[in-house]
Amino acid sequence: MKLTSALAAAILTVTSLHVAAQSPVAPIQDQSAQTSTISVRSNLVLVPAMVRTKAGAVVYTLTANDFILTDNGVEQPLRMEADAGGEPLALVVLVQSGSDGAMHLNELHDLIPTLEAVIGAVKHKVAVVSFDSEPQLEQGFTSKNDDAWTALGRLDAGDSGAAILDALTYSIDMLRKMPPSYRRVIVLISQTIDHGSHVKIDDALRAIDDTNTTVYSLAFTSTMKDFNKGATNLDSIEPGPAHGCFSHDPNSTVSRARQNYNCVAELLPPLELARLAGVAAIDGLKRNTAETVAKLTGGEYFHEKDVKSIEKSLITISNHLPNRYILSFHPQAPQPGFHTLQLKLKNYTNLVVESRNGYWVEEDGSPETVKP
Repeated sequence: MKLTSALAAAILTVTSLHVAAQSPVAPIQDQSAQTSTISVRSNLVLVPAMVRTKAGAVVYTLTANDFILTDNGVEQPLRMEADAGGEPLALVVLVQSGSDGAMHLNELHDLIPTLEAVIGAVKHKVAVVSFDSEPQLEQGFTSKNDDAWTALGRLDAGDSGAAILDALTYSIDMLRKMPPSYRRVIVLISQTIDHGSHVKIDDALRAIDDTNTTVYSLAFTSTMKDFNKGATNLDSIEPGPAHGCFSHDPNSTVSRARQNYNCVAELLPPLELARLAGVAAIDGLKRNTAETVAKLTGGEYFHEKDVKSIEKSLITISNHLPNRYILSFHPQAPQPGFHTLQLKLKNYTNLVVESRNGYWVEEDGSPETVKP
């Protein structure tokens, strides 16, 4: 039985408990990329978290005793891992060159100084991937930033596709091959809605769960044409006895499925929670792919208007990225399937916490391990 860290945030990352293993597009091999046998830490689940005031200021001073974590409703003893801000960074800059993305390619050169700020002064590898109907490796992982920025500046307009999920699974597979000591991050610059991906949504969700990768989405609004191609209305989840327990935000792209899921989450057994969360996650990926992926992975979503707003968002990311708490716990008698995590603060009602909210336990005959 093998534990795999899941990536989630404001909503739970989950799909069917019986989903088949995904087979992402194999990325072009980069001769400079480091590959190694992944070492694991037995029975340890990592839970990165961001804590901010309601005004948005990052809070740095909390300890493990300030948090409460439940695993499928059962409280777990927590510890705080060493500061991760100085660990090496593997960054994929993932840029849409197809469809409406072509209109923004001439703005990318202006983003280089703020992308440098996102990387910071730590040891790092950066890669550039573009996508239209298919992902394309523009620059493999390199420690030479100028090589990456040169690749970013020479991107050409692609076809009419916007295969966001294909490009994400491609990039995540690249990051999976990086040494486990590296933090793994994707900066996604794209429209909001996927159209043209071939990967199944179940498989895309599982790919997101399979590595310790955080996605930061900088998204411009999709056209009505793309919305009609990408958006799919799913049957809403019946709210049951908790109907009306959460107000609906008319300005949110989150579906009624997610709203109703929030209402009934604390009233249902773990397997039903997993099923409902899967419906909510799939619904979100169809309605706003960029936003949902960011939230599923514990990253952040920014709606962009122009290059100045993108620069501002990248500055925010450069501040938040190295300042996350890394909490961990040893699960007690883990059962195969998806486990829902809920992280709260004990005595700080004026603070907001965002974290990954789940992990997978797979039964495949292998020893119990946590995969980075």
